Amino acid sequence: MKKYQHLFFDLDHTLWDYDRNVTESLNELYDHYDLKGRGIASFEDFFNSFHHVNFQLWDWYNVGKIDKVNLRKKRFELIFEHAGASKNSIPPPFEADFMHRTSSKPHVFPYTFEILNYLKDKYELHIITNGFDESQAKKIRSAKLDPYFDLVVTSETTGHKKPDARIFHHAVDLLDTDHDVCLMIGDNPNSDILGAINAGIDQVFFNPKSEPIDLNPTYTIKHLKELEELL
Repeated sequence: MKKYQHLFFDLDHTLWDYDRNVTESLNELYDHYDLKGRGIASFEDFFNSFHHVNFQLWDWYNVGKIDKVNLRKKRFELIFEHAGASKNSIPPPFEADFMHRTSSKPHVFPYTFEILNYLKDKYELHIITNGFDESQAKKIRSAKLDPYFDLVVTSETTGHKKPDARIFHHAVDLLDTDHDVCLMIGDNPNSDILGAINAGIDQVFFNPKSEPIDLNPTYTIKHLKELEELL
């Protein structure tokens, strides 16, 4: 086994359980703001519209077609319209409330704390994420992940988004280390795996649903506890 010194983790969908946390927040918002009375017939319509629109917006954000301000401004306008409601029926604090509720959720993937406790005395642990500074910092605090990580690098801070190799180079430079002693662990074939490949960094593809991938990651795992066998 190659000797690594620095482990880079993705945050959303790798450690922080994005789907569970967002679903809880959407449920709360649907009830709190009586979205049925505002023209969205069911929570399922709201939920499905959210995922359809949000995925598209983040895809645009990752390739530079939309910025942070417009992503947040347009998100629920498009979601309400997709779900059959008027954007004029959106409560004024809706986006801010969504961000607050979601970022405050604590749910992480199974074995997260077990594997971080196992790794923390053996390696230096860091996060590289395409998320926004304030929301990612709040997620890390809310999930009680902050004691484990020495460095958190965001695309907003660096100006570069995974899979751009420059965000990885930036992290390596900040740590004053070499690429070949770093390992990237993440769920996204494009941003995490291809990004690390672009930067000359080994990768662990976290693939709990056994999704097909066109790339050839250095390692593949289905649950985080498998990292004990690799590291």
